[in-house]
Amino acid sequence: MIFPLSIVSLFALVSLGLLASPWPYLAPGAVIGLVGFTVLYRKPTWGLLGIAALVPFEGFFKDSSVSGSKLLGASLAVIVMLQLALHQIPSQRLRSNLWHCLIGFMVLYFLSLLNTDDMGMSLGHLRELSVGLVLFVITLLIGRELNLDLFARLVTLAVTATCAMAMFSAKFQDQGRAAGLLEDPNAFAMLIAFAIPLGLLLVIRSPNLLHRLFWGACCLLLLGGMTKTESRSGLVVLALSLLIGIWHYRAQLTHIRPRHLGFVMLGAAIVIPLAIYAMPAGYMARIQSLSILSAGSKAQDESLGRRASYIVVGSQMIREHPVLGSGPGTFPLHYATTGYAKAFSANRKIGDLYRRAHNTYLEIFSELGVPAGLFFVGMLGLGLYNLIRARAAWMLRGDGYRADMMTHLGVSFLSLTLFLMFLSAPNQKYVWIMLALTSVLRIKAEQAPLTPETQA
Repeated sequence: MIFPLSIVSLFALVSLGLLASPWPYLAPGAVIGLVGFTVLYRKPTWGLLGIAALVPFEGFFKDSSVSGSKLLGASLAVIVMLQLALHQIPSQRLRSNLWHCLIGFMVLYFLSLLNTDDMGMSLGHLRELSVGLVLFVITLLIGRELNLDLFARLVTLAVTATCAMAMFSAKFQDQGRAAGLLEDPNAFAMLIAFAIPLGLLLVIRSPNLLHRLFWGACCLLLLGGMTKTESRSGLVVLALSLLIGIWHYRAQLTHIRPRHLGFVMLGAAIVIPLAIYAMPAGYMARIQSLSILSAGSKAQDESLGRRASYIVVGSQMIREHPVLGSGPGTFPLHYATTGYAKAFSANRKIGDLYRRAHNTYLEIFSELGVPAGLFFVGMLGLGLYNLIRARAAWMLRGDGYRADMMTHLGVSFLSLTLFLMFLSAPNQKYVWIMLALTSVLRIKAEQAPLTPETQA
């Protein structure tokens, strides 16, 4: 692959400029940057893997205007654009069945932006969403070369590392709830729910016992981290993921003989009470509160009452602005003017009054209108359908390993889509990376040649 001479010249000029500046000690940084840029130019998928691995650690740089993730993302975007312009990446890779929904969504997004109730908040929302859109395009262009096994390992290790930090250090907790390097324990639970299916795949497909023990320990840490978040939505999503996994591997369950049933029951009798005992008392109280159906400021569970208030306010916004909504990012503006904001505000600070919907779907339907919300939901539904078709294509070709990979990636993506009902995260990086990856994986699976046995 030819590396553009103009880029080398640019870095050389920057190095010379730094040598002549009052900060000559920064000149080696330009050389290091050139080396990194060169490596990334030759292996752009490494940049995508790096972004995926850095997502759980973004809290380290939340107060910094420049971070490793931002530098990596900007460099990768420039490299992909250069390679696309030089025809080193074929433009046909941009083909996807998701574009119809995405283009419809973005057209309505900009129409809503022009009609917004607060341009400043809407432009901030657009800036955040643009990161996900850039990752979507990048993944479409280079996702074919992405090493899925390495992707699963890096994501599992990164999230596991933050789980260990949150479990054993109060610094990474929010009022006793594990939050990792994020501000919201539920957002941290979302990362854990995304990583667990990938970790289980590594346990199942590891080549030897030592590797299985290692990835099994990672899965236990992930489960412990999920418990420490005390996220009820995380528990629901995790239970659903495990049920899907059991259904997928139901054929292997037939190998369990009646003589093994006693060991299974003994293991369950030991593990279940230990799991309940290890659960924090606060988590048990939060789970029990799910049975309480009261809402509003007088609800026995303030969190449930607050979420009910979001639905009330969002529904009112949809009735008032059904076509284009009130403008991107303006839900907090409308919520702050209601009595709910004061009722659920502990200290009447601005951050407590201006609350997001904590439900991506509700937020999009209320801020952008019903048509844009339908396009967004349709796009996520198509992503799940793509993975189902990719799995079917690999099954048709007799490739059980890749079919299992599609299943676990599908469960991880499903976890993200379900968690969007409990979080306002339309710009979540894993969502947009996985969304593009579903299209890439389906095309790659359906273009794979059939073996003579499958053709017969």
